[in-house]
Amino acid sequence: MSLYYVQKFLFELNRDPVRQAAYRTDPADSLAGYELTDDERTALTEPDIGFLYHLGVNGQILMHFAALHDIAWADYLQRMRDGIATYGPVREGVYAMTGYEGVEDHSARLRGAQGSS
Repeated sequence: MSLYYVQKFLFELNRDPVRQAAYRTDPADSLAGYELTDDERTALTEPDIGFLYHLGVNGQILMHFAALHDIAWADYLQRMRDGIATYGPVREGVYAMTGYEGVEDHSARLRGAQGSS
C-alpha cells in the first residue's frame, strides 16, 4: 500500500488545472510515475471514494477529488460511509491514528457514556 503516493497524486491533481485536463483525457495515463498498487490505480480512475477513504486518504484532499468528479457533498459523505461498510475501518493515516470511528458510532458512544454517569 502506498498511501503517500495516492495522496501525493491527489494533492497535485487538485492544485493543477493542466494535470486535471490530462486526468480527464486519460486517467490511467495520468498515474504514470506514481508507485501505486493495482487497487489504488483502479480506485483513482473509477473513482472509488469509499475505497480511497478506507485506505486512509485525508478527507480534505479527497473532497476536492470528489468535486472534480461532480460528486455532491451528501453523496461524497455517503460514499465514505459505504467505503467503511464495504471495506472495513480506515487502514492508516490521520483517521486511523486518532481512532476515528465515524460520526454515528462516536455519537452513540457519547450518548452511552452520558447515560451511565
